[in-house]
Amino acid sequence: MSADNAADGGKKDLAALARGGRINFFGFVLRLLARIPFLFIAGQFYGAEALGRFAYALIVVEFSAQIATLGLKRGLAQQLSASKGKDHTHIVWDGMVVAMLGSLLIMAVLFLFPQMMFPNSEVRGLERLLPITVLALAWTEVALAACNYRHNIAATVRSRAIVEPWTISIVAGVWAFISTDDGLIVAYVASMVGALLAALWPFIKDYGLPHHWKPHYAELWGMARRNLPVAAADATEWASRRLDILVLGLFFTPAIVGIYWAAQQVASLPSKLKTSFDPIMGPVISQNVEAGNMGAVAQQVRQVGFWIIAAQAGVALALGIPAMAVMNLVGEEFGAGYIILAVLLAAEVIAAMAAVSEAALIYLARHRNMIIGFIMLALEAAIGAGAIIVLRNMGYPVEVQAAGAAIGLAAALGFAAIAKAWLLSGIVNASVSGWRWPLVWAGIATIPLGLMIGRIPDWAQLTIGAPAILLVFGIVVWRWGFGPEDRELFKMKKERPGAATPGDDLSN
Repeated sequence: MSADNAADGGKKDLAALARGGRINFFGFVLRLLARIPFLFIAGQFYGAEALGRFAYALIVVEFSAQIATLGLKRGLAQQLSASKGKDHTHIVWDGMVVAMLGSLLIMAVLFLFPQMMFPNSEVRGLERLLPITVLALAWTEVALAACNYRHNIAATVRSRAIVEPWTISIVAGVWAFISTDDGLIVAYVASMVGALLAALWPFIKDYGLPHHWKPHYAELWGMARRNLPVAAADATEWASRRLDILVLGLFFTPAIVGIYWAAQQVASLPSKLKTSFDPIMGPVISQNVEAGNMGAVAQQVRQVGFWIIAAQAGVALALGIPAMAVMNLVGEEFGAGYIILAVLLAAEVIAAMAAVSEAALIYLARHRNMIIGFIMLALEAAIGAGAIIVLRNMGYPVEVQAAGAAIGLAAALGFAAIAKAWLLSGIVNASVSGWRWPLVWAGIATIPLGLMIGRIPDWAQLTIGAPAILLVFGIVVWRWGFGPEDRELFKMKKERPGAATPGDDLSN
């Protein structure tokens, strides 16, 4: 962080966070608009069983991509901040080589043993192409991480919020008239390749092609080894949102898994609000850590934590109160999963503080953060399986029993939120909690409205009720939860003289 930025209490960093969050919030809205048609197409044309099979294949591929990136999604910012004069172009291309080598190894295994992706059914049609997405995913993550370090947030919006979701929706819709056997997989491959191309263009514009560079394999191995704790943190964060699917597979048919996955896709939308800040939080926090400014780190985590909790709580209420109407939109057989959706939405709000704290812990206490992640996964599996068994013994319908996996997720995320915030608070010697009591008053204010919209048709609940809930919640939080500093930061439209610009190294 620069001297003048330190002198103003870190307001320029917070302005950068707010500015990046605003840009990516636009991306969140675009992604929401694109996700709705995909879920509708998948539910209406492919059905719950096909969705369940699709969900299992994605678990294998996306986990493989997490391993292949070796923590560079978030670790690259620290590599660049601590570069000490080394050419940034060489560093980012070293990262691309690391991701490529990891991806090629994993892709070879999946091409040879495709049953790893489809353990309970035969491989159909073009589904053998699915391993291609491992390299596409890994390279996209590294390329966007490099762009984010230069504060090029628009690159993430174009790749993740426009090209990726709209491609999967369009291809899934077209392929439904060709083959419903492999249509979802083909659409997914197309969307990942499209997202990669959309990420590589700004990446090359920002950094260019490397000149007078060749991969240094000893340094590459050192980079991979240093990033292992970050890779483990990324893997546990990813696994926490997939382990419930694996637990479900032990107890239920693919159709129930498909209903749960559809609810999970809707519930994951509020979590995208957190990722609105990821591209800018990594570079800002890593630069303050490098400068030893722990007070600024605490301030940033506390401030962004409040923004994310408020935004996620509002969206969760807007989607959770008319949960049955939301699930009916996917398809008639999905409506029974409304309880699953409500629990998953609550879990995402609970997870907000853990996710924001982790943005700093991966630089300050990566090994302890990794251990907390492993404990969280163990709790999720144990509590999820236990809740399913209890609900089954009590004689509840299978859709309610499946909510046991979501209960396990919520409980595990609650543990992680408390543990990670407590750990970070001790390290920076300051409070990092983003909680403010007006969030409760805002939630209570939506109750009368929620009772009223339960009596109107599904279409009205979604088009009138959900926006009204979000509006009421937002008004209360803005009036009684936001302080002058919050409002001022979100009013900033232009850089003030001397403010950091994209590409500045704030650690100087």
